[in-house]
Amino acid sequence: MFLAVVALFLATAATGKTASDKIERWGIFELSLSGPSGGNPFVDVELSAEFKQNGRVFEPQGFYDGDGIYRIRFMPDALGEWTYVTKSSRRELDGQKGKFTCIKPSSGNHGPVRVHKTRHFAYADGTPYFQVGTTCYAWAHQGIAMEERTLATLKKAPFNKMRMCVFPKDYTYNKNEPKYYPFEGTPLKDWDYSRFNPEFFRHFEQRVGNLCDMRIEADIILFHPYDRWGFAKMDAKTDDRYLRYIVARLAAYRNVWWSFANEYDLMKSKKMADWDRFFQIIQKNDPYNHMRGIHNCRVFYDHTKAWVTHASIQSSDLTKGREWRDKYKKPIIYDECKYEGNIPQGWGNITAQELVHRFWLGTIGGCYVGHGETYQHPKDLLWWSKGGVLRGQSPARIAFLKQIMAPTPFAEMVPAELSPGNYILSKPGELYFVYFTSPTPTTFELLGPKAYKVDGIDTWNMTVTSMGSASPGKFSFTPPKVNYLLRLSLYGPGEKIRPEAKASASPMEGTAPFVGWGLAPPQKNWWAKAYPIFYYNESIQRHGKDRQFRGKMRGIQVFGSRIEPQGALSLSAIRKHKRED
Repeated sequence: MFLAVVALFLATAATGKTASDKIERWGIFELSLSGPSGGNPFVDVELSAEFKQNGRVFEPQGFYDGDGIYRIRFMPDALGEWTYVTKSSRRELDGQKGKFTCIKPSSGNHGPVRVHKTRHFAYADGTPYFQVGTTCYAWAHQGIAMEERTLATLKKAPFNKMRMCVFPKDYTYNKNEPKYYPFEGTPLKDWDYSRFNPEFFRHFEQRVGNLCDMRIEADIILFHPYDRWGFAKMDAKTDDRYLRYIVARLAAYRNVWWSFANEYDLMKSKKMADWDRFFQIIQKNDPYNHMRGIHNCRVFYDHTKAWVTHASIQSSDLTKGREWRDKYKKPIIYDECKYEGNIPQGWGNITAQELVHRFWLGTIGGCYVGHGETYQHPKDLLWWSKGGVLRGQSPARIAFLKQIMAPTPFAEMVPAELSPGNYILSKPGELYFVYFTSPTPTTFELLGPKAYKVDGIDTWNMTVTSMGSASPGKFSFTPPKVNYLLRLSLYGPGEKIRPEAKASASPMEGTAPFVGWGLAPPQKNWWAKAYPIFYYNESIQRHGKDRQFRGKMRGIQVFGSRIEPQGALSLSAIRKHKRED
């Protein structure tokens, strides 16, 4: 007869476990038991436990962790005393009883993410969650040095969700062998699918815990088609056993999301009935109802199905988000809208400017967007596949977006199209964002009795410029450039009222700072301080040229040039550009 040994652990941030009978809310209580190691414990032994508090009962499944050790993990969601009793097909593991006390969560622990107000997210304690994700498919299979480099990069990055695969990946730029494999056996395809490799899963869950420490959600991709080891073509019995095992190991981590596949429709060995069954297995065995989604290549899964919590979408059409919000009535995440990079493949060679534009377009559409980066590297160290370091220009601009949008009442704001190419996201009477992809005049109604602050936001240069005030009623505006954001927000208590914003100009003729030719550039943004309302043409800037300014400044006709780093353009250069235009 085996002696049952019980150990209680406190996971202050889902990792660092220390013996204690006090567990923070949404931390991990782990029960460790010694049991049989003969035969095949992965299939021969059944183990679970009932955790009770005030009539509520949770029953997480246990799992075999090798070397005669069995574990049961539980994430308490309410303060106070909890009791438990184990249930097992083996007598030495059955009927083990105990209790622990759930205490207040530590700073930064807001619990798991839930759907909030139908189309948005919030943590379990009600704190809003504004998803800003990234993709590093195989980062957890790159060895300690590379993985630690990825974690160091994430500490400085704006991302709060990471898409990551359980199984290693075989694809272009992804040809290295992993250190660990999920099953016992010999690579490449001589596996005993009835026996898991605990070392593989211990390493993987360590990385999930590392992300939790940094308050990053782990969007765990359970299946994918890019495989040379046979894991994409396991039989149904193996698939189901694998799902139950990984839920038993990982569901107690509060930062877990379940992504059932990367590009599920490319896995031809799986039928739609299989995907439906996978969802139901996870839903049945996950006591905490973590987020559940599935990622497409060309064909969407039916996101209206009850077991889907949010629509995980691959698409480059960021204007369709409003339509999908209405169709699915669930949060929409563009987990893949192509990646910033320079590889030959079309899905991985959009510019940083284009990715930032897509982030804003999706956000103003009331959706969420994900990042990825695919810059060529002599050792194939691409962020999208292996992590490491970020080399692109979009992360800083995405951080700027997050800084602006995360504090807003995003879940209460409604998206709409104002005019072709110009989009609005608003909480009427309180806050308006207008994103201009077309330099055309736009008029809309400001509701309520109070004045609004008007700010112009350059989404690429990451500047916010005060543009005065606007009174309720019709408000007209023409943007100075494309991919420009206008924000109108109510004044806070005691906040000084700005001058009325009345100016409006077309991008072809507008007010601009007049600069004498040949003079050195003035102090950066001097005109923003001198003239709160400023409009100037930059339509040619994207093509590498500078154009002259034409317009009026305080009633005076002016003619000048946008300044280059070396100084103002010469008159001959202006005339040359005019002829070319």
